[in-house]
Amino acid sequence: MKDYKKIICLIAAVCLLGAAVFCCFHIYRHYSAQTEQEEAFEDMAKVMEEAQERAAEQPEEVPIIPYTEEKTILAEYGELFLQNPDMVGWISIAGTTVNYPVMQTPNDPNFYLKHNFEKAYSDLGVPYVQEDCSMEDSDNLIIYGHHIKGGKMFGALEDFKSQSFYEEHKTIQFDTLTEHAEYEIIAVFKTVAYSPAGFRYYDFVDAEDEEAFNAYVAECKELALYDTGVTAEYGDRLITLSTCEYSAQNGRLVVVAKKIV
Repeated sequence: MKDYKKIICLIAAVCLLGAAVFCCFHIYRHYSAQTEQEEAFEDMAKVMEEAQERAAEQPEEVPIIPYTEEKTILAEYGELFLQNPDMVGWISIAGTTVNYPVMQTPNDPNFYLKHNFEKAYSDLGVPYVQEDCSMEDSDNLIIYGHHIKGGKMFGALEDFKSQSFYEEHKTIQFDTLTEHAEYEIIAVFKTVAYSPAGFRYYDFVDAEDEEAFNAYVAECKELALYDTGVTAEYGDRLITLSTCEYSAQNGRLVVVAKKIV
C-alpha cells in the first residue's frame, strides 16, 4: 500500500512538473515573441528616419512612388509601403513608446489585431484604422491598438489618465502616407464597448451634419476625465485612439484629437 501511495505521489509530482515546464515555455515564448516584435518596430522606425534624412540631404535620389493620380508617398514611408501596402500612416506621441506604422484592411477588419507588419501571427498586432474610415475623406479616423503592459503599444495611452501628463504632451503626430499632420487632444475618457451603457464612439466616422458632429464632440467632452480646454468645430478632422481599459468588462480608454497642422 505504501509503495502504491509513493507511485501515485510520484506520478502527481511528474505531472505538476510537466505542467510547470509547459507554462514556463509558453510564457517564455510569449515574451520572446513580444521582444522580437518590439525590435522589429524599432527597426522600422530607423528605416523611416534614415529615409527622411536621405530625402533631406539628396532629394534628387529619392524614388517617387505614386499613391493616387494627384499624390505621391512621402519619402520616409516609401520603403515601408513597398514592403506592405496595407500601411496607411505612422503615429507617434512624444513622451511615450508610441512610434508605429498604422495599417488598414477594409476587406478584412481587425486583421492587424493579431498580425504583425509581416502579416504573421502576433500578440502585439499593429495599430490599425477601422475598416469603414476613409483616409482621405472621413471626419474621424478611429485607430485601434493593443493595451500591452509596461506602457507598450497603446498601453502607453494610460499615461493620459493623468492631467499632469497631458499638460506636457498635448499633441499627437499622425501622418498619412502623403501628408504630415499634428493633432491636438480634446478629450480623454473611459467607456465600455458593446453595451447600452457605453458610448458608441466607434460609430462616428462621418458626420451627417453639423449637429451630429457637435453631438459627438459634446459626448466626448462630457465623459472626459479632465477638461483640456480644447474643443472641435464642424469641419475639423479628428482621430480617435482606442485601446482596452481594465477597470470594467469590455472597458475602453479613448483619446480624441483634432487636426491642427
